Amino acid sequence: MASYSKPVEDLIEALASLPGIGHKTAERLAFHILRSDREEAMKLAEAIRRAKDDLRHCAVCFNITESEVCEICSDPGRDRQVVCVVEQPKDLLAMESTNEYHGVYHVLMGRIAPLQGVTPDQLTAAALVERVKSGQVREVILATNPDLEGDSSALFLSKLLEAYEVKVTRIAKGIPSGSQIEHASRTILSDALRGRQVLHPQAT
Repeated sequence: MASYSKPVEDLIEALASLPGIGHKTAERLAFHILRSDREEAMKLAEAIRRAKDDLRHCAVCFNITESEVCEICSDPGRDRQVVCVVEQPKDLLAMESTNEYHGVYHVLMGRIAPLQGVTPDQLTAAALVERVKSGQVREVILATNPDLEGDSSALFLSKLLEAYEVKVTRIAKGIPSGSQIEHASRTILSDALRGRQVLHPQAT
């Protein structure tokens, strides 16, 4: 029975391992790469190499950056007393696009999803608590996605922060239940920030 050569099979298998890429799509992508000239193919390979070799997580907020501390955390003009918690770096970029928020961020690098095997200890929740314990944070905005896992993560974080003197709010207005932060428009996200709900007030 005829089959592809080993390098082609390996390329298809590697592409198929990406999220949302089935075997047929991986096959099409593989042959697109094979049809491309060497310069274009190597440009893709170099972009992947640079992303893996040159990028890291910010030592403060866990955003993706080339430096030890990201540009937002390094910006003296940001309000470090307000921390917006998001699930992924792409959500951070979506919030930034509103031009409505001027505080800093904390990236969870996921959300609690027991069915997918994601537990709280796999997130950066402990690092968030340490930031709050410093006493420099007056408000934590929980901007996880408004779906089952995102709401569960927000509830978990809210309970985790109850012991500390910090105001905890949750974005709500304008974000439909079950939607994704990264796909929301700037206007919707701006409304969500302005209309955030207090989960528990700052302790006195």
